[in-house]
Amino acid sequence: MIRVSAVRIAGLAIGVLAAATVGGALVFEHGFGYVPCMLCLWERWPYYLGVPLALFAAGLGPKGRAPLALAGLLFAGGAVLSAYHAGVEWSFWPGPTSCAGADAAPTSAGGLLEQMRTTRIVPCDRAAWRLLGISLAGYSGLISAALAAIAIWGVRGRRV
Repeated sequence: MIRVSAVRIAGLAIGVLAAATVGGALVFEHGFGYVPCMLCLWERWPYYLGVPLALFAAGLGPKGRAPLALAGLLFAGGAVLSAYHAGVEWSFWPGPTSCAGADAAPTSAGGLLEQMRTTRIVPCDRAAWRLLGISLAGYSGLISAALAAIAIWGVRGRRV
């Protein structure tokens, strides 16, 4: 019987699930035209950093506990940030005053007026999309928390 380390299983699971999650966010943005706000973009960073870190941990096998733990911390932080964002969307607390969206900053001085006319500012306090009453920020928080839990299991686990 082949025995596989929990670190390897957790690292692969986190890598695949996190890549699918951030891939879905990119499809919403580029495929369906949902412009992310500043907090949405910040919520992606744990995924961008956590995917390669988790896959690196999986490649190390049982010796990959430290990178897997770091990935778990990233996703735990992402869950907190997503919960904060969801709270802003539900008006539980105010959001950052600078939350204007990804496309709000001008890219050239020449077309500044035209860009100001065509730029769609996305505030952080309005959910662009909801399913079963949960926004994308809410789902990101749930998924990040689940990924952090998988990392904890992998760090603490034995061979399976």
